[in-house]
Parts: sequence; C-alpha cells; structure tokens
Amino acid sequence: MAKGMRIHKDDTVLITAGKDKGKSGRVIRTEPTRRRVFVEGLNIVKRHQRPRSIKDTQRGGEAGGIIEKEGPIDVSNVMLLDPESNKPTRVGVRVGDDGKRVRYAKATGKAID
Repeated sequence: MAKGMRIHKDDTVLITAGKDKGKSGRVIRTEPTRRRVFVEGLNIVKRHQRPRSIKDTQRGGEAGGIIEKEGPIDVSNVMLLDPESNKPTRVGVRVGDDGKRVRYAKATGKAID
C-alpha cells in the first residue's frame, strides 16, 4: 500500500535533483500509486506519437509526430515552496481544530491549505 503524498496538484515546487535541479514550477498532475509528479514546463521529454484517426485531425483528432511533454519526477526529488516566504520547506501533516488533516510547512509551522 502506497503512503499518501504530501505534494498536491497546483502546488509550487522546487526541483532538488536531476537535469532541472534548482528550477521551480507548478504541479499539473500527480500519480500517487507510482509516487510521481508532473511539473509544468520541467523535465521535458520527446515522444513519438501516432496520429489519432487521420480523418478526424481537422475535427479535433491528435496529429502525429514528435511531441514534447512533461515527464514524471519522483516525489522525493521535489520540495514544496512555502507560499509566504517562497523558500523550499518540508511538509508535515497534523490534525486541525476541526478534526481534519491539515498540511503545514515545517520551516514556519503555518498551514499551507
């Protein structure tokens, strides 16, 4: 069973390892079962794609060719940027006053959501 990720969609993260180390961007998609995140404009990979229905390319089908898109990044290689200080911070989870789980920045102790 996979442990829940503390990085969510639309979070701003800093890349800590790999070819885009030091860059930051917005998380556009997460895959919790594989523990991967996709960051907007970072870890760009090229993929060869077949056209989807040649007749429908004018009506919304996808064109073929070599496309560039965001590749997956392991969640251990990103750090959340604190919304207030814009510095990287670790993320903790605690129970709030209303009994719900709340993410907080370990550097400042303030709630993120």
